[in-house]
Amino acid sequence: MSKELIELSNDLAQATDRAAASVVAVHAERRGSSSGIVWRSGVIVSSEHALRRDEEIQVTLPDGRVASATLAGRDPSTDIAVLKCTEANGATPEFGDAAALRPGSLTLVVGRTRASGPVAALGVVSLVAPERRTWTGASLTPYIRLDVGLQPTAVGGAVIDARGNIVGMATPRFARFGAIAVPASTINGIADTLLQKGRVPHGYLGVGLQAVRLQEALREKLAWKQKTAAMIMEVHSGGPADKTGLVIGDILISIAGAPVTRLEDIQSHLGGDAIGKTLALKYIRAGSIQDGSIVLAERTQGGD
Repeated sequence: MSKELIELSNDLAQATDRAAASVVAVHAERRGSSSGIVWRSGVIVSSEHALRRDEEIQVTLPDGRVASATLAGRDPSTDIAVLKCTEANGATPEFGDAAALRPGSLTLVVGRTRASGPVAALGVVSLVAPERRTWTGASLTPYIRLDVGLQPTAVGGAVIDARGNIVGMATPRFARFGAIAVPASTINGIADTLLQKGRVPHGYLGVGLQAVRLQEALREKLAWKQKTAAMIMEVHSGGPADKTGLVIGDILISIAGAPVTRLEDIQSHLGGDAIGKTLALKYIRAGSIQDGSIVLAERTQGGD
């Protein structure tokens, strides 16, 4: 092995050791575990979808101790869960700038198992976009896709840049392959909200939707260029859509002046800052375009 490869190998091992000092194993079931990051003293950030229950959560700390943790809150839209653990009071990580990553940059994902200690996976940044919305409607700024083989125990682990600093949390939830690095800036904002409120407010229309393709004859009749839209398959009783008079079978083609061509186009208008606002709607009913408006409520359960 060449001197350069030996130096690279040693550098990767040292970077893993440094990051592992801030990474825990999260176990919320009898077998298996995911990972989490000691984000601040007494505060652990982990993957929401990998956290199987809300109670009886334990974490294996970097020094091998097993401690109890309590759930501060979850945000499925960003796949972030925040845990509180008074014993997680060791070294807090050094953070890097996720926006400095470029396609081709090397990264490490560092996690921890409940029995075997740290785990690491070397990956390459395959895509960086200034901003992109996930299928849940959450905005990730920047959006960073990693070409990395992520084992289940490393989900929720730390994404490390070439300087050895943590730039985000690894999750496969928003990627068809590899993983996404939820950036540290997003985690900071969500963690603050979950610690204060226990939840992240999201807007709510009170409908169940399905993407549909508009027939060419209908588009020509209505002089509508978009080929796809969202059909209402369910209306929640007493919800905003019910109050505004929307019914099953209506097809949403525009919200807040923007075309609806996929479900994400609606999700992007359902941020917490939109709660209580009135949004303009265009929808197709009985073969003609109708104009309406809807006042967003706060979502308390599933649905859009």
